[in-house]
Amino acid sequence: MDFYSEEISTFIKNSLAEDVGNGDHSSNASIPAGTVGNARLICKENGILAGILLAERIFHHIDPELEIDFLKKDGDRVNYGEDALKVRGSVHSILMAERLMLNCIQRLSGIATTTRKVVDTIIGCNTKILDTRKTTPGIRMLEKWAVTVGGGYNHRFGLYDMIMLKDNHIDYAGGITKAVDRTLEYIKKNHLELSIEVETRNLEEVAEALKHTAVDRIMLDNFDPENIRKALNLISGKKETEASGGITLENVRSYAETGVDYISIGALTHSVKSLDFSLKEF
Repeated sequence: MDFYSEEISTFIKNSLAEDVGNGDHSSNASIPAGTVGNARLICKENGILAGILLAERIFHHIDPELEIDFLKKDGDRVNYGEDALKVRGSVHSILMAERLMLNCIQRLSGIATTTRKVVDTIIGCNTKILDTRKTTPGIRMLEKWAVTVGGGYNHRFGLYDMIMLKDNHIDYAGGITKAVDRTLEYIKKNHLELSIEVETRNLEEVAEALKHTAVDRIMLDNFDPENIRKALNLISGKKETEASGGITLENVRSYAETGVDYISIGALTHSVKSLDFSLKEF
């Protein structure tokens, strides 16, 4: 992740405009101008840290003169009561950055922590854990990055970088065969180089998807582990395979043990609990 990219700069600017507006009147009203102080970022829960470099970017976007001492790095395990960083400089600058910095680091660390729990649960299996497009609008790049910090992998970033023929595409098109045939015509006509994934809902659809050499990956949607094994026997290594739907921390290992190549879990980003941090003066 390039935290100095234009995309990140725009995110920080827009987020500060939302939060600060025409000024931090609470700080301006109560604290004398020029006050200098120290603050520390305290971990309030055990987990995986993600967003420490983004925190630096936020602090320095507001005030390049702030001095930051990193005590942890992205991907580190953090424990309750530990400090992740210390910052010194203008108190007004520190307080202006506080909420945006905390919101980001708490959200991203929550995603990384949840992902790591899932990844640790399937240690010894060859399956890779994927995220989905079920992300917060406007910060997908950050949330997907946090998944990789936790040991997961990114699925497609959007509708533009991979073709995924899901149930609605297939139903509107009139079936898997028609959907794939039209897709191949579209790719050729538009001179695109995109991989194709087809979602299947039963073994009959798996068999139909297998007939198309252009299909790169078959998604097994809402299959239980027993039926995934049956599908994998049909596919016999001819295509990449992905399991999705109804997969949780409690049952993920039973899916991974089938030998499926990928497991995608929307909950890594759409319903994750933030990890608790606070910024305190010292």
